[in-house]
Parts: sequence; C-alpha cells; structure tokens
Amino acid sequence: MVIIAGKMYVPAEVRDRWVADHRDAITRARAMPGCVDLYLSADPLERDRVNMYECWETEAELDAWRAVADPPPKPEGFRADVHMYEIGAVGPPFRDQGAPRPV
Repeated sequence: MVIIAGKMYVPAEVRDRWVADHRDAITRARAMPGCVDLYLSADPLERDRVNMYECWETEAELDAWRAVADPPPKPEGFRADVHMYEIGAVGPPFRDQGAPRPV
C-alpha cells in the first residue's frame, strides 16, 4: 500500500477555485483500479494551504493513474511539502481495537 500525503500552498485568492478545479481528476482517480482514496481539501486555518491525501493498493496502480491524471495546472507561487509512504500493515486507529494486519 502506498500513501501520498502532505500540504501544498497556492495563493489564497485562487485556492478554493484550484481545489474545485480538481473535481474531475479526483472523480477519475477514485474510479481507477487500486485507488483506496484520494482527496484535496482547503485547510480551515491557513488560507493558502491545500491538504492532499492519496492511498493506492500498489505503486504500479499509482503509476497507472499518474500516466493519465492530467490535473489542472499549478498556479504561480505553488509550493508543496508532499511525501510518499510505503505501508506494510493496516489496522484500526486504536490498539485496543485490534492489531494491524500486513498488507
């Protein structure tokens, strides 16, 4: 399992439109094989911040998505702090609810 997550920054005056412009890409991504979830959201505290999360069953499925993604262009001033995480186990959010299982 692969997670891509982090924060991106765009000018505050274009942030909400830029997030909304991703609707088609998000819809298409979620329909792709291996997409567990994908979203972009406007941060409620920082007017220029966009939070980003993608979860894919495999890196190959992520790569297949990237080959056809065609996202909206990045606005002037775009910057990001986004990372890939390779996940080896998944479980409930609290240990008293069960142990993680290998993926």
